[in-house]
Amino acid sequence: MISVLIITYNESLHIERCLESVKCISDDIVIVDSYSTDNTEGLAIKNGVRFYKNSWVNHSNQINWAIDNIDFKNDFIFRIDADEYLTPELVAEIKEVFSNQVDKKINGFNIKRRTYFLGRWMKHGGYYPTVLLRIWRKGKARCEDREMDEHMVLTDGDSTFLKFDFIDHNLMGINSWIDKHNRYSEKEVIEYYKSLSGRVESYELGEAKKNRLLKNKYYKLPLFLRSFLMFIYRYLLRLGFLDGKEGLMFYVLQTFWYRFLVDSKIYEKENDVNV
Repeated sequence: MISVLIITYNESLHIERCLESVKCISDDIVIVDSYSTDNTEGLAIKNGVRFYKNSWVNHSNQINWAIDNIDFKNDFIFRIDADEYLTPELVAEIKEVFSNQVDKKINGFNIKRRTYFLGRWMKHGGYYPTVLLRIWRKGKARCEDREMDEHMVLTDGDSTFLKFDFIDHNLMGINSWIDKHNRYSEKEVIEYYKSLSGRVESYELGEAKKNRLLKNKYYKLPLFLRSFLMFIYRYLLRLGFLDGKEGLMFYVLQTFWYRFLVDSKIYEKENDVNV
């Protein structure tokens, strides 16, 4: 069996769905909550998990706080967000893999994320598969110290890949998505200037390194133009239009609106614009 780590804040809409999908692969489910004001805690405790509270700084701080302060019962830890859940195929695969002794050289497992938007799988546009290190041997991984796009990275040993997917399906709707990504854009600007100054901590391994190199190339493109190019790349060249009306909304919002918003905030900062 493996331990499961879930970071939460006001996740009463999602938490039981997530817990239902992981309870059959784990006898040690741990939630680290940043003082939710909804019924997240009550629903979690009803489901028999270990529930901790820690003040919010960012995702990486919460994850590393859990790694440093919680005694996980099992040799491997699986991190999953509250609005994510496992496919039945992934559940079966995890049970099979961890029913036997894992090779001591393997300290991590990469898993494919399948993103849904307004109930539809974003299968094209280069968003699938997004491969992430989500299972690691206890004591052998850290989360990058970043405001945005933080990755779990191994500090020792090798990783391998699982065949099946987990699902990222937030149920909160468009208004919540826009509010969340407006907050994300502030963090993205912070990370942008950190990268320029060389103050970003990163182990630069595996999938994290590949994603970082791609983002560095993106930020070398001209301000504002790059958001248009990103949309064209995702929606047209990577066939995002095959994801229907939901795909049109997703790629406009995610690869154009959000990236244009980040650039607008960079422009505002660099030109000392007074509103």
